[in-house]
Amino acid sequence: MIHDELADFADVLPREGALIGLDLGEKTIGIAVSDRRRTVASPLETIRRRKFGLDAARLLEIVEGRQIGGLLLGLPRNMDGSEGPRCQSTRAFARNLSRLSELPIGFWDERLSTVAAEKALLEADTTRRRRAQVIDHVAAGYILQGALDRLRHLETGTRQ
Repeated sequence: MIHDELADFADVLPREGALIGLDLGEKTIGIAVSDRRRTVASPLETIRRRKFGLDAARLLEIVEGRQIGGLLLGLPRNMDGSEGPRCQSTRAFARNLSRLSELPIGFWDERLSTVAAEKALLEADTTRRRRAQVIDHVAAGYILQGALDRLRHLETGTRQ
């Protein structure tokens, strides 16, 4: 089931279980995972996009191997908050994925996640070549960590 609001997504999550965060690009999918208590996001890998079926098969392999409780997709809104073609593509990916898995799927505003990831990698003095290899799953980590922080805030009963 797909949830536009993070609060709705939180309401249907199992009590425990890791989450996967995805940074969907045109050519790659960055993947990050959380711990089972959903406190820390860790970049995992980047897969090169091919066909939806192959991409989904790899994602579902990860889901099965890590006791995943839900999936969060970065929603690439425009800077003014509007949704363009990339958001439509992300929503289509979510719809297709929901046909293959019963896990809850949610969205998290990913504006500037790649910029933050790039900045962190530059500060770590990562080479240009290495940055290109890891930027997508590091960005997925930023997306997932932002959502985890908000989920923790929602759990304390201080919904805004």
